[in-house]
Amino acid sequence: MFTASLMPPEVVRAMETAARCFVRLDELHDAVGRRIAALLRCEAAMVSAGAFGALTLATAACTAGADPERIRRLPETSGMRNEVIIQKSHRFSYDHAVRNCGVSLIEVETREDLTRAVNERTAMLLFLNKNEPLGRITASEFVELGKRCGVPTLNDAAADVPPVDNLFTYTEMGFDLVAFSGGKGIRGPQGAGLLLGRADLIRAERDHDADWREWEARVKIIGDALAGVPGVTAERFVPRIANQVPHLRIRWHPGGPPIAPDAVARRLREGEPSIELVPVPEDASSLEVASWMLEPGEAEIVARRLREIFLAARG
Repeated sequence: MFTASLMPPEVVRAMETAARCFVRLDELHDAVGRRIAALLRCEAAMVSAGAFGALTLATAACTAGADPERIRRLPETSGMRNEVIIQKSHRFSYDHAVRNCGVSLIEVETREDLTRAVNERTAMLLFLNKNEPLGRITASEFVELGKRCGVPTLNDAAADVPPVDNLFTYTEMGFDLVAFSGGKGIRGPQGAGLLLGRADLIRAERDHDADWREWEARVKIIGDALAGVPGVTAERFVPRIANQVPHLRIRWHPGGPPIAPDAVARRLREGEPSIELVPVPEDASSLEVASWMLEPGEAEIVARRLREIFLAARG
């Protein structure tokens, strides 16, 4: 388990400034939500305790609504809508954040399954954005089914910024609620998250083009350093979903350095400074390097260390 992204200096300065002020927390929370909603062109927004907290709050809103007595009773949900429908392929470890509210998860696989599963106890439809390729119901179809059945839809898009456009994409697609992690690509505090969407369920601007150019430059630095290593190729790619930023995929070929990818990863981890690569559990013959969390000058360090390890392995 890794810590989250590094906060930019302006975020740290904003926290330091806020730490010297007394405020009414409810007023601050509501004002921040209004500002974020205006920036992201959605009905309403709130800052949560991470994406995990956003999932729990979203579920609580769909289950108990604005009824104070029901809110106090959670996670005891008798007499409430207390079923959440999810595609079987979208089950994930963090769905505990939803189950915390005392609901049951009902697994489905097809559009027809989902329609049949909706009943008077259905509180919400839950979608895991990064698992869209694994399911038989796409994001847009999921929204359409939610609208047709009259059930709120929640999209867990925790790791799906960047690209920054995703902060608009899913609310504009029609999801009633969307959860993002504040400690990943948004680069806020690790314990922060965002819940965006319908006002009745809810109550840092950057030069993103410049960021992208910098990420591309870092990938090129590392790729160029490996270009002369026989039997090794370094390919720039962007994941189709989740952490959609420039990465470098390093592959071994016949005649390449006689060292396994996991051994390279271990030597990077155990060296000084310690370097951690992106795990690729489904492909033991390659390594991936992410560029977007590197600080200025660190791409050169990664490039040098990788080249040294490969050349030393060749003898």
